[in-house]
Amino acid sequence: MLTSLGIDVPTAVLLCLALALALSFEFVNGFHDTANAVATVIYTNSLKPPVAVVWSGCWNLIGVLTSSGAVAFGIVALLPVELVINVGSGAGFAMVFALLVSAIIWNLGTWYLGLPASSSHTLIGSIVGVGLMNSLLSPDAAFGDGVNWAKVADTVKALIFSPVIGFVVAGLLLLLAKALLRRPELYQSPTGKAPPPWWIRGVLVLTCTGVSFAHGSNDGQKGMGLIVLILVGIVPAAFALNMSASASSLQQLESSAVMFSQSLGSPPAESAGAAETDAAHKQLTAYLRTGHIADTTLPALALANQRVATGLNGVKELSTVPALQRRSLRLDIYLVSETLARMMKAKQLPSTLDAKAAADYQKSLKGLTNYIPLWVKVAVALALGFGTMIGWKRIVVTVGEKIGKEHLTYAQGAAAEITAMATIGAADGFGLPVSTTHVLSSGVAGTMAANHSGLQWGTVKNLAMAWILTLPASICLAGILFWAFTKLS
Repeated sequence: MLTSLGIDVPTAVLLCLALALALSFEFVNGFHDTANAVATVIYTNSLKPPVAVVWSGCWNLIGVLTSSGAVAFGIVALLPVELVINVGSGAGFAMVFALLVSAIIWNLGTWYLGLPASSSHTLIGSIVGVGLMNSLLSPDAAFGDGVNWAKVADTVKALIFSPVIGFVVAGLLLLLAKALLRRPELYQSPTGKAPPPWWIRGVLVLTCTGVSFAHGSNDGQKGMGLIVLILVGIVPAAFALNMSASASSLQQLESSAVMFSQSLGSPPAESAGAAETDAAHKQLTAYLRTGHIADTTLPALALANQRVATGLNGVKELSTVPALQRRSLRLDIYLVSETLARMMKAKQLPSTLDAKAAADYQKSLKGLTNYIPLWVKVAVALALGFGTMIGWKRIVVTVGEKIGKEHLTYAQGAAAEITAMATIGAADGFGLPVSTTHVLSSGVAGTMAANHSGLQWGTVKNLAMAWILTLPASICLAGILFWAFTKLS
């Protein structure tokens, strides 16, 4: 079996360890983020804990299975490009282990203290830490090269503004409910173990369902992206390309590649040697790392694109392409696709190219590489669900009793979860990772402020400190671990 996958026993062991770490990250993610989804239904006695966790887990699974994959590959886009295309190397393994181990350590620490810290912040901080340390260790790179700062900025903005949106919108929803729904029982805190009236219970179960689905479709993708990256780097024979691509789509992609080569001008010779090919790959990698176009960038793009056209020539099924060539073909497709995407975003596309045609071609290329196997989605969803079953209690108590000076009411829980569901769903549509933890807990705080319930500033300060320290702590931890693992590899 290992022979058919093209790996030996030591590589198989590293593969299993890397996959175990990625699923462990999602398992710990369940302690934090998925626990927030069930916090209100458990705290308000709308559902018993075992039922709530299983129900939430099912909707997390549905959210993961129906996700677009945009967030997954948005996370991968944050990683240094030279490590992404060489995940199977020693430095690639060091990257994967460093960012996952650092994220797990920080998540476990904040969970132990009962602080709803953000797994999204933690993972992104770890990625930045690896990128910064990689630039320090690379003799031909300036500090910070290789970090996709534009994508990091977009992601950080989403992570910063989403809690603000949660606080304001949840507070306004509560005030609107008070003005329109004059039912006193809606604004009461749970009493003992008694469940709320059936209609309130239905509303809270519905909002829990929505948050669980939205969480699966957004947060679940982060682990999926990393698992696919690991599989592509270590087992390229099976996962480098979307093997289910149809013959018609492959033929169309080949035609588009040929047309794109023609639009670039005189295509390079098809018999380019290994040295020329390697030089072209390095030129495109340098462009993706720095964003600076050199005189050799477009010729390198033309050569890589010609290799795409040649690699797809006459191919009706990717299974007929030899295993070693699949990895090479993926590398060319990835570099052409990412180069075009960066040129279009930076408005650096040559005037000789048609912008719409280039965008359509780039999208077609991504379809061949940006895919997620079904079993990966199921594994991630199960890891999230099992994590929630183990660690929900600490987070539920914090959300229900320790944010406001008064206990959470039914209306407050519903307002916070409706806001979280809408915010996460919108972010998923834009391919932006946001924190379920931040949105929901800030939404609870917003309802407490709107209700004049008061806030427990000790808890709020601890939450704020955890949020503020997550990025720098995970950056430093991941950087140190990447350095250590690189020395060991």
